[in-house]
Amino acid sequence: MIGQIERPGSRLAPPAAATGPLPQGHPPVLREKIGVILSNLGTPDGTSYWPMRRYLSEFLSDRRVIEKPFLLWQALLQGVILTKRPSRKGKDYETIWNKELDEGPLKTVTRSQAEKVQAILAERYPNVIVDFGMRYANPALPAVVERLFRQGCTRLVLLPLYPQYSAATTATGCDVVFKKLMAMRWQPALRTAPPYHDHPAYIRAIADSIRDHLAGLDWQPDKVVMSFHGMPKEYLLRGDPYHCQCHKTARLVFTELGLEPERTQVCFQSRFGPDEWLQPYLDETMAALPKQGVKKVAVISPGFSVDCLETLEEIEGENREIFTHAGGEQFTYIPCLNDGAAGIRLIVELVERELAGWV
Repeated sequence: MIGQIERPGSRLAPPAAATGPLPQGHPPVLREKIGVILSNLGTPDGTSYWPMRRYLSEFLSDRRVIEKPFLLWQALLQGVILTKRPSRKGKDYETIWNKELDEGPLKTVTRSQAEKVQAILAERYPNVIVDFGMRYANPALPAVVERLFRQGCTRLVLLPLYPQYSAATTATGCDVVFKKLMAMRWQPALRTAPPYHDHPAYIRAIADSIRDHLAGLDWQPDKVVMSFHGMPKEYLLRGDPYHCQCHKTARLVFTELGLEPERTQVCFQSRFGPDEWLQPYLDETMAALPKQGVKKVAVISPGFSVDCLETLEEIEGENREIFTHAGGEQFTYIPCLNDGAAGIRLIVELVERELAGWV
């Protein structure tokens, strides 16, 4: 999947194989293929101050993420927030960092997902190439579009690995791909996959992961808590469907499991800044539950397709500690689907749905 990338607007190099004899001086003709891009949020290139600062600056400068007056926000971000936050977050990333590959687990697992999906689809559709890209840091989505086009992909499927749609996740990833296409003379056709928060295969996969995890415990939780990444409440009021899709996912999964409402809870995590975010907050819930007689909990975060800082450090680490210190007795975190068999089957099914009519 990896190839040399020319600067945008440069002439394409000859493809590995041409479609037939060409007149002298004719531009190279690409053998038509279909590219599939698995898109995720991103991860810093390192945990030290400057890689963390570059990553956080790109992320927090995104107007889809922070919908505040841009110049005022940049003054606060560059002059105050990014003086200390990179070092603090770098220490958090250190606790989950893949030391062997010197990268974040989000990148490691998303790469593995792409490789496993490629292996399955290659047997069914030889003209399909699967790659992965990140909205922030590397591998950057525009570079992946360029790479696939250079390999002959005149049609692209972009699959954002966010089950629930939000402007701050799904839309901003699509934005940079659209912007890349605007700079290309020969634009590949593009399909963007819709959210899959209520897709039957996704609901079954999440429900099965909960069943399997709980079956391996020698105790059963008083509550199963479903935690989604938070966002400012103002975004909901402006029309973002994320909150509603999170609750629909939770309702469908809990119904699939046959759990009584009193044994379930939906929360939101990872808030940033002083504004009101979607509630209830996970950390406050973990502190309150033991006082309500809930001593055993299982937490799952199905809005993430891959375990990352927000699950491995924030839930498994911080929120476990909050719950235990508040008097909780048993805490278990149920991992994301990641690159396990169920997760790969789900991605393959979603990709094949979008390939319909092209293969």
